[in-house]
Amino acid sequence: MVGTATKNGRTRQAFSLVNGGYDMSPSSAPPSNAGSECGGTEFTREDVEALLREKPKRKDKFNLKEKCDLLTEYIKRLKLCIKWFQELETSYVFEQEKLQNRLEKAEMKCGETEIQLRNKEEELNSIIQELRKNYASLQEKFEQEECDKLEAMDTLTKERHARLDIERSQNSLSEELGRAQRELSSANQKILSLNDMYKRLQDYIASLQQYNSKLHTDLSTVEDDLKRIEKEKASMTENLNNLKGQLTMCKVSHDEAVKQRDALVNEAAGLKMELQQVRDDRDRLILQVQNLTDEVVKYKEYTENSCSELDTLTEKTNQLEDKCFSQSNEISTLKDQLMNAQEKLQVTVSDISVLETKTEYEEQKRLISELQSRLVDAEFKLVEGEMLRKKLHNTILELKGNIRVFCRVRPLLPDYGSFGEGKVISYPASMEALGRGIDLVQSGQKHSFTFDKVFMAEASQEDVFEEISQLVQSALDGYKVCIFAYGQTGSGKTYTMMGKPGQPEQKGLIPRSLQQIFQTRQSLLSQGWKYEMQVSMLEIYNETIRDLLSTNRSSLDLLRSENGIGGKQYTIKHDANGNTHVSDLTIVDVRSAREVSYLLDRAAQSRSVGKTQMNEQSSRSHFVFTLRISGVNESTEQQVQGVLNLIDLAGSERLSKSGSSGDRLKETQSINKSLSSLSDVIFALAKKEDHVPFRNSKLTYLLQPCLGGDSKTLMFVNISPELSSAGESLCSLRFASRVNACEIGVPRRQTNIRFSESRLSYG
Repeated sequence: MVGTATKNGRTRQAFSLVNGGYDMSPSSAPPSNAGSECGGTEFTREDVEALLREKPKRKDKFNLKEKCDLLTEYIKRLKLCIKWFQELETSYVFEQEKLQNRLEKAEMKCGETEIQLRNKEEELNSIIQELRKNYASLQEKFEQEECDKLEAMDTLTKERHARLDIERSQNSLSEELGRAQRELSSANQKILSLNDMYKRLQDYIASLQQYNSKLHTDLSTVEDDLKRIEKEKASMTENLNNLKGQLTMCKVSHDEAVKQRDALVNEAAGLKMELQQVRDDRDRLILQVQNLTDEVVKYKEYTENSCSELDTLTEKTNQLEDKCFSQSNEISTLKDQLMNAQEKLQVTVSDISVLETKTEYEEQKRLISELQSRLVDAEFKLVEGEMLRKKLHNTILELKGNIRVFCRVRPLLPDYGSFGEGKVISYPASMEALGRGIDLVQSGQKHSFTFDKVFMAEASQEDVFEEISQLVQSALDGYKVCIFAYGQTGSGKTYTMMGKPGQPEQKGLIPRSLQQIFQTRQSLLSQGWKYEMQVSMLEIYNETIRDLLSTNRSSLDLLRSENGIGGKQYTIKHDANGNTHVSDLTIVDVRSAREVSYLLDRAAQSRSVGKTQMNEQSSRSHFVFTLRISGVNESTEQQVQGVLNLIDLAGSERLSKSGSSGDRLKETQSINKSLSSLSDVIFALAKKEDHVPFRNSKLTYLLQPCLGGDSKTLMFVNISPELSSAGESLCSLRFASRVNACEIGVPRRQTNIRFSESRLSYG
């Protein structure tokens, strides 16, 4: 070795220094520490082998002294090496004992460490299982986020296209803005005059409503009086039967009664002429009310002459009220005369002679006939009042707007406890927004909306129906009426429209509407009205129309229609009068609410429903119930035809929340596409565009007369109060606001039109 080496902080000299300056090659022998006697020198295996192989080098072979000195020096080095090996062996033994002790301690620690490792291994196994579960849930969340990302990218693409469209239309809008600003100054002056006129019209409408309520009260009192008079008439009939034996002796008085009857016939003819004159006045009044309504809708065409016409209409209305009041006084006077006559008849039967009884009987008979004629006249006037009430009610609805929006908040489900609604939905307490306003909080931001009516979670089915009962009544008056429910999955649309089966107090709008229509039909029989009614029910499933009342509908047909092959094809057609017809659709004549309930149960069993993560029984199709009403009044020869459309739309839902796959995924995509088409139609109507894309889906094409025609339309927007549904609820409320701002055609009555489709009757 060359130079020195360091070990454990001490300097080790190379063996060449000990070996008299000879340089040896290095080796891998283990180093050791030498004692003090060896001078701190360490030997390697190469050093020892070199020492053993060393041969003395002498200049003179015969010089023994030199040889002896060399051997002595060699022996010293051997002794030094042996001594170093002995010390190294001692140190090795000591080191071995020390290592043995360390080994035993290490084995003990190893045993303890193995126990700890087993415990740690068990803990790590449990942690690994939890991590695997967390990984699976995170994987699902990642997949959901990927789906949301794809949807967001699609939405972003649509927004980009919409932004380009907006930029294209911005130039034209800037030009229109200039024209609008020029027209604004002239319109402001017109608005000032129209505001005054609108206030007067509001006062007039309030007076008409009071008059309507007054007519209802008068009608109820007159009906009670009629019932009482009928009872009194029955008692009088019994008394008159006792006098039949005496009538045989009164032929002469009978001739006089015939003469009086002729006189009464002449008087009735005069009364009919007066009635015709009253009818002419009523027709003129109705015509003037219609003209006034047209002037309100087309407010730009109003002139100063409208005020004078309104004053004239008010005067004629006051005259009509005076006539009704005078007729009520005449009826009360006749009732008093009838009571007096009955008292006199009872007295004369017991006290007066037979001749006087005959004379009094003839007088009473004349009074009764006169009273009956006047009652007939009063009934005619009641019919006229009912017709005027219908006209005024329809006028009020037209003034309010054709598309009205009601908002209904679903109660919290038991699974969510008593929390959630207060954090998301609240109702303003101000007078102008009471019962019409709703506030929704999302991400700390408050959004306020106002509709025609807002139903809180506590509102019952009866409370909801009470608000739309007059709108349903319009169908009997000859109007087309459409009511549809919109909202996300699980927000209560089907409950609002159908209710809960088997629980009468929770019946929905469809059963209650039918019950009211058939009850009103029965009550209008006394006024000469006869109605025929027809029912059809269909659903739109995956952009395919299904007839829910078809009698030959098999499971194979259902499977083929789901796949879009081989099923019966139904075509939607609209005629020139705005009526909608679906080819080959089953139409059933109905005569009672029980028959319609049977058909509803049968249609509910055929309707497409499915289970998603958001709803156990989710409607997977749009349900359309149509009731066609044809009425004829035999006395006035008036014919009316109304249509009542009640629609339960399928719920909107996000793919990430619904967890749909397979057929459910296809259904969800079809539902969202049709609802998106409905949104496009509403946007086009709100902007008053020339082209409205009704043909983009079967749903919008079927609803075309209701959204863009002459129908009275009402939309229910159903809201879920859960915090997790705040985003969908906000989208629904924004859509409902746009619907409420739409203006469509003025509703009109349909008369002298009869249905021509083939019908299937159930006995």
